[in-house]
Amino acid sequence: MESDSLLTEIILSNSNQSLGKTKLDWMPQPGNYLELKGKTYTVLERHHHYQYKIGGYHLHKISLHVQESRPLKEKTLIEGRWIIGDPSCYLNARSEILRCAVNPEGPCLDCFHYEPIES
Repeated sequence: MESDSLLTEIILSNSNQSLGKTKLDWMPQPGNYLELKGKTYTVLERHHHYQYKIGGYHLHKISLHVQESRPLKEKTLIEGRWIIGDPSCYLNARSEILRCAVNPEGPCLDCFHYEPIES
């Protein structure tokens, strides 16, 4: 049985080199992470490509512009989106891209600047 997912081309952003085409069962947004062939990439841009067929234009394929990144060890799903770092810290940016301003590279474990969120 063939998946309903669309063909997605993965493009390395800094060199415009195609890393290949694949079918994904989810719709990556900029800031999301993607694992491909054992490497981790950050999605920078997503482009939709349409093709004209009788009756109008139809989504034909998607291209993702990515950059290589380190594998994430600290990520948490909050309100339907992944954030990096420790969400119990007041300084956490609650972002898919930035951990926090004082320790953006992490790790959060044993961070000198950790401040728990007060209820």
